[in-house]
Amino acid sequence: MAQVLRRLDNLPATRHPDLLVGIQGSDDAGVFRLRPDLALVQTVDFFTPIVDEADDWGRIAAANALSDVYAMGGTPLTALQVVGWPRDTLPFDLLGDVLAGAAEVFSGVGVTIVGGHSIDDPEPKVGFAVTGTIHPDRVLRNRGGKPGDLLVLTKPIGTGIIATGIKRGETGVAVRDAAVASMVALNDRAGRAALAARAHAVTDVTGYGLLGHLQEMLEGVGAAIDASSVPLLPGAVALATAGVIPGGTRRNLEHAGGFTDFGGVDATMRLLLADAQTSGGLLVALDPDHIGGFLSGLTREGVFPAVIGELTGDHRGRIVVR
Repeated sequence: MAQVLRRLDNLPATRHPDLLVGIQGSDDAGVFRLRPDLALVQTVDFFTPIVDEADDWGRIAAANALSDVYAMGGTPLTALQVVGWPRDTLPFDLLGDVLAGAAEVFSGVGVTIVGGHSIDDPEPKVGFAVTGTIHPDRVLRNRGGKPGDLLVLTKPIGTGIIATGIKRGETGVAVRDAAVASMVALNDRAGRAALAARAHAVTDVTGYGLLGHLQEMLEGVGAAIDASSVPLLPGAVALATAGVIPGGTRRNLEHAGGFTDFGGVDATMRLLLADAQTSGGLLVALDPDHIGGFLSGLTREGVFPAVIGELTGDHRGRIVVR
């Protein structure tokens, strides 16, 4: 959702007394209040094949769509399928494999697929519109961070570069499998942990890359991150060094140059920090007093977050990379 909004700033404002989070911003999902103790969380996401295996594409698409709800602190309930399919060139059995992979992920977290819509499209696309619920007073947003907050990333980065390597046939099996495992992993545990730790701001890291999504969090604050602390997927550095870079990552880096001071960080790491992610982790800003419980709780659940920096009271709206 957030990836579209920066290009829609000229649209008329959508206002309603129960619209708690709408398009006036870059949040991960919309939130609409139904009653004082209940609100809907809604999002939609779809994309072209990111891996060769149909069922894995479906699993990744499902995890990616669910992530926006988890980033807001919500509980997903239902999903609608969004499909563009070249009916004359690809068999529907292949689409069935994609949707079966997605259904496996949704079933695992109690999300019901309630329908969907498809069109004939020269390039295959699959995704989901997901609806969840949340208490109106417990919505996590991508703003609200305070100077001194620590920044925690819950998944390694590099999926955009690795996916490009897969398409070019330059990625080994182990590198491919590690990236798919990361993209299929859900952010449900991280979202619950962020709520429990009373996080000040949360977003998921997707198409704008780590730097782009971090910059969206910098309302009234700046950020400093330690490049050496940012977790990377196996093989990402080697592929980036070899020039296996998607166009979206290059565009992200160009955009990030307007709000990022890179210092002595080398060209490869700059690309990785801007790499366009699919189904990335959560980026969480929280009080240092709550960091211990947040990290240890997630580690016990098999999630291995990394403290990558902090929010600052100076250079507002800008990121300093050390």
